[in-house]
Amino acid sequence: MNESQLISRVLTGDSEAARELYDAHVDRVFRLCYRMAGEDHLAQDFTQDTFVRAFTKLDTFRGESALGTWLGAIATSVSLNGLRKVKRFRDREVELHEDTGRTARTKGVEPDLRDRLHHAIDRLPEGYRTVFVMHDLEGYTHEEIGGALGVKAGTSKSQLFRARARLREELSDFAEEWAS
Repeated sequence: MNESQLISRVLTGDSEAARELYDAHVDRVFRLCYRMAGEDHLAQDFTQDTFVRAFTKLDTFRGESALGTWLGAIATSVSLNGLRKVKRFRDREVELHEDTGRTARTKGVEPDLRDRLHHAIDRLPEGYRTVFVMHDLEGYTHEEIGGALGVKAGTSKSQLFRARARLREELSDFAEEWAS
C-alpha cells in the first residue's frame, strides 16, 4: 500500500493506517527533533507534538512534496517553537541561580570535542542551525529544506556554508591543540 492510500485511510478514521504511517516516519522525525533539541525528553515531546499536529492537519497535505518532507517541516517548526519556550524558561531559571550566588561551570576545564561541537551548533543562529542539522546531520536535500522552511534552495546552501564557516571558526582553537 502506498502513502497516498494510507493517508486516505487515515482520513477516514482507520487507526491501523495511522499507526502504519506513524511507524514509517517516527524514527526520522525523532532524529530531526533530537538534533534540534539535543535532549532526549525534549525530542520525544517534539516528536509527539509533530504527529499530533500532522494528523490534525493531514487533510491539508496536498502531496506536492513527500510526506516525509512535510513532516520534517512540521517537526522543525514544532522544535523551534518548543526551544523558544524552553529558552525562556531556562533564562528565568538562570536568573534564580544567579540571585543565590551559584555559578555555572568551573572555568578552565576543557570539554571534549563532542561537547564543544554540540555547544557550537547550539550557538548558531536559528536559520543556520536548522539548515545545518537538516542537511549535514539528517540528510535532507537543499530542495527539501527549501520546501520545508519556505526558502529557496540557494538560501539553504548559503546558510549551510555560513554555518560550517562559523563552526570551523568556533572549533579552530580545539583543532590547533590537537595538531601540536
